[in-house]
Amino acid sequence: MDPELLDLLSRVDTPTVLNAIEVVQGKRGFQGFTRGTMVCTEPGRAMVGFAATARIAGLVPPQEPVDVIRARRMAYYRAMHDAPRPSVAVVEDIDYPNAVAAFWGEVNVTVHKAFGMAGALTNGVVRDLGDLPSGFPVVAGSIGPSHGFAHVRTIGQPVRVMGLEVRQGDLVHADRHGAVVVPPDVIPGLGHAIGKLLATERLILDPARRPDFNFAAFELAWAAFEKART
Repeated sequence: MDPELLDLLSRVDTPTVLNAIEVVQGKRGFQGFTRGTMVCTEPGRAMVGFAATARIAGLVPPQEPVDVIRARRMAYYRAMHDAPRPSVAVVEDIDYPNAVAAFWGEVNVTVHKAFGMAGALTNGVVRDLGDLPSGFPVVAGSIGPSHGFAHVRTIGQPVRVMGLEVRQGDLVHADRHGAVVVPPDVIPGLGHAIGKLLATERLILDPARRPDFNFAAFELAWAAFEKART
């Protein structure tokens, strides 16, 4: 991935990325985003990377033999460790909306960060909020105290997180607003689109922040804003 684009994406929020996708596509109505309110362990930080997917469960004890569960767990960690960088762990809790098992806590966040991953996206549970290392945001479906019977069910398969389908290798951008999957065909134009968006927004934001802003100034600024958008 182009380092300059990666740096830009890490510095803008997810709504900006979604808007930029629509700019490149030339229309509104992009649907590749999460639904509902999520929680973010680092509200000021966005994550961007290629999805390394898995499914977990934890509401009830696993029914498979212990050695099978352990082997799959280590295969999961190997897959996360080896995922192409930059990478984001995208983990579906199949118990949602009744998820109780906090797969993401101090231990797993520390391990995944040490693997060099950019963050985690899940519809499941996060905990240990006061003890999580910085620099690895978790965007989760809920906060809770229990690890339940958390265990890995699948690795590398398509997952669904808060209405968003994510496949292994998809480019994901996520922050406190939720997440989007960036279509591959828009990536070449994404940097230019973000620059255009930010410049267009300044046409209305800069005048609105001046102390002498009034309705006449608003009309002029809004006309320029609308012309630039269309």
